[in-house]
Amino acid sequence: MLILAIDTSAVASAALVSDDAMEGVVGSFSTEDTRSHAEVLAPGIEDLLTSAGITGADIDAIVTGVGPGPFTGLRSGIATARTLAFAWGKPLYGLMSLDAIALEVAESTAAVPEFVVATDARRKEVYWARYTLSEGQLPRLADGPRVGFATDLPALPAYGAGAGLYADVLDANPDFSAEQPDALYLGQFALARLAAGEELLDSTPLYLRESDARVPGPRKRAL
Repeated sequence: MLILAIDTSAVASAALVSDDAMEGVVGSFSTEDTRSHAEVLAPGIEDLLTSAGITGADIDAIVTGVGPGPFTGLRSGIATARTLAFAWGKPLYGLMSLDAIALEVAESTAAVPEFVVATDARRKEVYWARYTLSEGQLPRLADGPRVGFATDLPALPAYGAGAGLYADVLDANPDFSAEQPDALYLGQFALARLAAGEELLDSTPLYLRESDARVPGPRKRAL
């Protein structure tokens, strides 16, 4: 099974991952810019496919990170994934973006039985979720996703860029203090869960906050 994974919950990233033991990771790209998702995502995916020598017809499914994340950035990735799924006639799945960091933690020597993943939500808050981990198993969501102040998180080892920002109040792992959700791990997590017969989410975004945009009200009378 060949999956195109896309995530723009923090940075713009995309990856081609396969469950073929000989292929594994076919290709990936990720930017460090958190504000140019729409500009770099489509050209990045096009280059990814070209470099791998494949077309949309070769893709078996598309997976998109559904957040939590800022409204504008998150919308870019989900809209791209929906458009490609429609154009190519492929199934579309959603996966919580924080799961990508959780899998990366689970595959590292820093793995612990219970931990939290946190990313920057701005406004002095973080997006976070709590996970449990058993030996030989995928990380399991135990609580979340939520948005709130770092001081409100459980007293557990914390991973991700959100943990790094508030290392003064969190038990932040320094090796993961700048880590953002990445499409590569998102795609690998999706493959593992599909292989286990588990259901994934749809592509509904997890904003956790209402948009700052508001429909203007009626004009006030001058007199």
